[in-house]
Amino acid sequence: MTGSNDNDPVVLVDANDVEIGTAGKLDAHRRGLKHRAISALVRNSANEFLLQRRNPAKYHSGGLWTNACCSHPLPGESTADAASRRLQQEMGVACPLVPLFVFAYRAEVPGGLIEDEVVHVFGGRHDGPVEPDPAEASEYKWITMRDLEADVRARPDAYTVWFRQYLAQRGDAIAQWMAGRE
Repeated sequence: MTGSNDNDPVVLVDANDVEIGTAGKLDAHRRGLKHRAISALVRNSANEFLLQRRNPAKYHSGGLWTNACCSHPLPGESTADAASRRLQQEMGVACPLVPLFVFAYRAEVPGGLIEDEVVHVFGGRHDGPVEPDPAEASEYKWITMRDLEADVRARPDAYTVWFRQYLAQRGDAIAQWMAGRE
């Protein structure tokens, strides 16, 4: 599998998610430049949520638990295509994805970096094998929404900042999607 590269370009955007240029991924995070991102949330037929633990060697947030896939579209690539591509690359999962919501946030992350992202969040259902790229994810697990929420409350620092914000600010929409009422 082919993972992402710290030098991949990201799409810089304004507050309305209008493209205004590109920058190298690491440079954008060092300078806190607003850019477009994607995330994929994946559930199975038992209504369990797929989590990945980011490889400890990732340039930021290594070793933290997060949703199935988090990345960036390449210049000229749609967010839907990027989400499908990266879910396959990171977790070895191919499933139909539907848009769930768009989420903007700015936060400091480990390594002295700044995430300033407009994230297009997609959801999909998958009951087949999960084969993570070890360069991306050191492990994965399936967890119920109830157990996930309890663990995030008990151990917030074990989870990525963006995933905690999704749950805190869009938890109702995620719960509806998990229950199949999206």
